[in-house]
Amino acid sequence: MTDKIQLVVFDMAGTTVSDNEDVAKAFQKAFSLAGIDVAIDRIQPLMGYHKPVAIRKLMALLNRGTDDTEVERIHQDFKRVMIRFYQEDPQVRPMPGAEDLFTWLQEQEIRVSLNTGFSREIASVIVNRFGWMEKGLVNHFIGSDEVELGRPHTYMIEQLMKLNGVTDPLNVAKVGDTAVDIEEGRNAGCRYLIGVTSGAYTEEELEKSHPTHIIDHLQEVPRIITRNGQ
Repeated sequence: MTDKIQLVVFDMAGTTVSDNEDVAKAFQKAFSLAGIDVAIDRIQPLMGYHKPVAIRKLMALLNRGTDDTEVERIHQDFKRVMIRFYQEDPQVRPMPGAEDLFTWLQEQEIRVSLNTGFSREIASVIVNRFGWMEKGLVNHFIGSDEVELGRPHTYMIEQLMKLNGVTDPLNVAKVGDTAVDIEEGRNAGCRYLIGVTSGAYTEEELEKSHPTHIIDHLQEVPRIITRNGQ
């Protein structure tokens, strides 16, 4: 066993991909198409979850039934809105510092992977638009529909560990902007649980999840993971 961090697993929207409440707005639009009005501030706490799970949670908060057909219809509308947004909107860009950090990690021979509450289809649109795989910046990425259960369950991180040849979760750091990111990393046994304030959660909201670190910018990651034997 080595003390060296071998893999960093990053969230996407709000962490490595810019997000001006764009995901929450897409949720809002999908619910609106179903005739349901919902405020953004009720949506934001559910960012990071596998999206059908988030839809069910939100419908429960609104005291509506969770009919499978309605959930699927809202999810499909959400996917259409998000795919179009990530394909076409000129404001879509990597989070400041993300690509520099990916480059630095690769130079340190630390694997870089992404996981998300999005489906593989949406995640692929983002990764392909930025060319992250072709540039050698990202080694693997996974959508929450590719595993049995999404966050806060451990399946996505465990699959990424397997793909990257990492066997010990103490050699893994998880970076994300939501409480469920932190919970996922903790459940998987990751050494570092790094909350970033660039997305859905404020520092105060992230503190409630007890991450090992809270940062304001991705460029703070190296100082954390180069401790203790890096």
